[in-house]
Amino acid sequence: MADNDERRQTVMASNLSTEDERLLDKLQRVAFQYFLHESNPDNGLLADSTSQGAPASIAAVGLALAAYPSGVERGYLSRQKAIQRTLTTLRFFAESPHSAAPDATGYRGFYYHFLDMRTGARTWQSELSSIDTTLLLAGALAAAAYFDGDAADERLIRELAEALYQRADWQWMQRGKPLVAHGWRPEKGFLRYRWEGYSEALLLYLLGLASPTHPLPAASYAAWLASYAWREIYGHEFVYAGPLFIHQLSHVWVDLRGIQDAYMRAKGIDYFENSRRATYVQQQYAIHNPHGFHGYGKHMWGISAGAGPGPARRRVDGVARRFYGYRARGVPDGPDDGTLSPWGAIASLPFAPELVLPTIRALNEQYPQVTSKYGFKCSFNPTFPSADGDERGWVSAGYYGLEQGPVVLMIENYRSGLLWQLMRGCPHIRLGLQRAGFTGGWLA
Repeated sequence: MADNDERRQTVMASNLSTEDERLLDKLQRVAFQYFLHESNPDNGLLADSTSQGAPASIAAVGLALAAYPSGVERGYLSRQKAIQRTLTTLRFFAESPHSAAPDATGYRGFYYHFLDMRTGARTWQSELSSIDTTLLLAGALAAAAYFDGDAADERLIRELAEALYQRADWQWMQRGKPLVAHGWRPEKGFLRYRWEGYSEALLLYLLGLASPTHPLPAASYAAWLASYAWREIYGHEFVYAGPLFIHQLSHVWVDLRGIQDAYMRAKGIDYFENSRRATYVQQQYAIHNPHGFHGYGKHMWGISAGAGPGPARRRVDGVARRFYGYRARGVPDGPDDGTLSPWGAIASLPFAPELVLPTIRALNEQYPQVTSKYGFKCSFNPTFPSADGDERGWVSAGYYGLEQGPVVLMIENYRSGLLWQLMRGCPHIRLGLQRAGFTGGWLA
């Protein structure tokens, strides 16, 4: 496997045609504009979506922090402007109200999922989210890795990022058990769900294990691995998770090529290969199209988290259909209501460019109405009748920061490996991987 991993790490985007290079460049550039125009310059908070009055999403903030270095390298904004944005954001989280009060910004080093865009106070009675805080902290650590200069403002970025990371009390979030809780609310305490079963929480466990102040024990990661499900679907064996984003989000930050934990060593693959197989399963599901939805096919797939045309029930071509609103959709067990997420396909670019690039071209050719100012919209559903009678079906109204981030960053990882290289040098990422039992590859 080592030889193949070395080849993948050196080839990546080197064989891109000029046309595909232009295609990715345009897509990355317009998607990045979300971070420039949907933020509050006074506190660095980023809107969850383009919906009127949308609150800030701390996960989207973390993705913005990780994306600013790509913006600098690609010429989308100057280094000094990126420093200013990053400092404003990190200062806000360092200085905002941090207590058990129901209108605080955070508590015990974790932050509420949704915050008021202007004040930064908790909104929508959201939970203190362990996974969304993970993405926020990962973004802060990415900024610290990139802004490595001796100037006072760059030193301050590193100091603030480290302080925020050290404040997270991962042991408290365990709630006395090995597996980490999804979150906590001041009104009712901890949420009943824990991070078990393969998911985007891979990054959560890595950061928790490496904490210099409140680290997760090794038993926590072992308990998580024990909750995995290994399945064979359409001839591909892999650690199962239905929604495509699960196979992508941790990979935004961590280069998992050629390194293995105990579970993957026993299976003879790595998590990168696992995500490649999950991507192929997605395409095969769309080709087989077991529920007969419109539009699915070889170059039209991407079943993940996103907005939908529901909740609604419609009879389409004589078939009674149920449609959902925002939902984490997955294959092959569902839920699936015919909604496709372009961002879900694009974020698999590093795993399977031979599938993703033709899909991007097909989206441009067959569904031009899905594209607007920030690139491909959140989602579309060719089966659900559109309000204006367009036979190509329903298209979501706008965009989500949580979806724009992986578009920008996975295109960047495919083109240059920038964020992967930055996080390889982050001592917390390396230590988390080592404490989780990862060996081989670049960790050696």
